[in-house]
Amino acid sequence: MTVVIDTRSDLTLETARRVGWPHENVRLRDRVMVAMAEGRDRLLRVLEHDPEITIYGVTTGAGQMAKTRLNPEERRGWAKMSPVGAATSWGDPLPERVVRMIVLARLTNFVEGHAAVSPAIAQGVAAMLGGAMMPVVPARGQGGAGEILSLSHLFMDLVEQVEPEEKDVMCLVNGSPSATGLVTDAALVAEHRLQVAAEILALSFEAFNAPLGHLAQELEGYWNNPHDGWALSTLRGLVGGGHGGERRSYQAPVSYRIVPRMLGQAHRAATMASDVAAESLQAITDNPVWIDAVDEDHPHGQFVSTGGYHNPHALLAMDSLNAAYANLCVLAERHGAKLLDGNVSLLPDQLIGQDGGEGIRRGYMGCIPMAQTGYEEEARLYAQATLLPGSESGGFGQNDVASPVFLAWSKQERAGLCLD
Repeated sequence: MTVVIDTRSDLTLETARRVGWPHENVRLRDRVMVAMAEGRDRLLRVLEHDPEITIYGVTTGAGQMAKTRLNPEERRGWAKMSPVGAATSWGDPLPERVVRMIVLARLTNFVEGHAAVSPAIAQGVAAMLGGAMMPVVPARGQGGAGEILSLSHLFMDLVEQVEPEEKDVMCLVNGSPSATGLVTDAALVAEHRLQVAAEILALSFEAFNAPLGHLAQELEGYWNNPHDGWALSTLRGLVGGGHGGERRSYQAPVSYRIVPRMLGQAHRAATMASDVAAESLQAITDNPVWIDAVDEDHPHGQFVSTGGYHNPHALLAMDSLNAAYANLCVLAERHGAKLLDGNVSLLPDQLIGQDGGEGIRRGYMGCIPMAQTGYEEEARLYAQATLLPGSESGGFGQNDVASPVFLAWSKQERAGLCLD
């Protein structure tokens, strides 16, 4: 199968899923090639119209050299510089599915001509999704103000294969496709993880013989939010009418009664992640980026510098998932302890076999809550808020605020594994 892209509206969560998991390749329609050629021509006309214009990374240096003007010959030399010098991080690699989604998200700035990238470069990016092994992108050590470290790892081979022109390298390493790929992965995984969590908590609810009234349909209207409504409806669908025998006549412990609300919180977090991912997959975040602001001084539009490469919404969404995973870990641990306590669960003791009239315990499960506590505490550690750094970081000079989006993804990945 092949994902066909016509406009950036074609970059959806379903597109990302197809590219990330089944590893479908991507084809750019002819219309996209025309739009990119027009965007490239627009950049050349802007440079021709005003040779003294300031365009970051094109007519000036980048980073600390932003105030250094480049003449035409220096521009061409700057354009051919490889980003290998920025590929300075190392450590645990991102899963290949995440790297593929980052590559897909890189195309958003390109397909309608906003980045003014050379069409050959864009074609090279799309071709990376054709089945070849992805470059290794470390998940750790990503403390830059933007995403140039991760994107340099990802695209430095492409730069060496396709000779770049003015602005092309900037088009590859600026913007926020890494944040988009990370939050998209978190959203897609959360969707499936939440369904499994609901199924297991429903099994626990039934094993404990909890009153069905705890899941009453009327509570959906009382609690007044769609996420709790989803949880109540999902749990009722899984439990159904129960085992058909007599139910516990008195209320279950808090850890059972609040299952719908905690699943509702997790559903809200997963929905936020999906919303942020869907927005980000179609967001133009290039720096500098062309805007259609035409006037006497700018007859062909303008290229302006922006902070679009910083995506704090991805942080918020993934932190919300961290908290939800940690809370569900707490419920899982409490349920484990309650189910193994026959005085509370009313389940039979674990007496198996006889030896001279004395019972023999085999396969003793009483230590399971101890292991659960370990995973619970680890998940709670990861659930701390991901904030902007409190001191100047992310490099030096202009790069004075790091983007902690990789840290947020790593925490939700590990918290999710603890829940699993």
